[in-house]
Amino acid sequence: MATAGGLQRSEARAGAFRLVRWTRFAPGTPVLRLYIEGDGHAWARPDRPSDDPTPWQPVALELAARDPAASVAWLSRPCQYLDPGPAADGACDQRFWTDERYAEVVVQSASIAVDQLLAASGARSVELVGFSGGGAVAALVAARRHDVVTLRTVAANLDTAAWTRSHGLRPLRGSLNPADAAGRLSSVAQVHFVGAGDTNVGPDVIAAYRARFPLPNCLSVILVADVMHTEGWAERWEGLLRSPAVCLP
Repeated sequence: MATAGGLQRSEARAGAFRLVRWTRFAPGTPVLRLYIEGDGHAWARPDRPSDDPTPWQPVALELAARDPAASVAWLSRPCQYLDPGPAADGACDQRFWTDERYAEVVVQSASIAVDQLLAASGARSVELVGFSGGGAVAALVAARRHDVVTLRTVAANLDTAAWTRSHGLRPLRGSLNPADAAGRLSSVAQVHFVGAGDTNVGPDVIAAYRARFPLPNCLSVILVADVMHTEGWAERWEGLLRSPAVCLP
């Protein structure tokens, strides 16, 4: 799927983790569009974490492969897609795909990877796109950088406290909550897509995130019909990319 989209695979250590990247660079392109993958196969059962968080359906990679932009990159989350498995990276621990999936060390690693990919591509700024939990990471990365042009998320749990409450789950202790960074994100142009049939991340979670912005003039939310959490996004993606991410007066 990735190679059909002209993307090439590589790996690099970014802070505490070794991350997998798929990239397609066009020389002289000033902006890089970077996709961050979702949480993946975090739990084998409700009471037992999986041994390998690699996604069964890599939605963000599917979107990146269909993106017509000149320079595109995709980034794994910690411990995903490593051969021969999570043991290939000594920093891998189940907590980094369960309670600490959005921990400071995880966000720092993703931000270092952004630096690496900007340097490799020659771009000067980045458009971040995150699917599901990758959207939470993308928002947390955007909150600490000054070179993020736009933030787009797809089915993202942007208020993790609201999300865990909606499912009756215990709080993600050790993780950062993107909603807590609303002050730093208030000037970032954002578009957040929510699937009308999504039972994992519903409109209530995005509404809780939006409510943290006193003046949400840089934030728009688009409800997409006939789309579930992982199904239906790829077919609609090129059209959804035309939705503007802008800050209104």
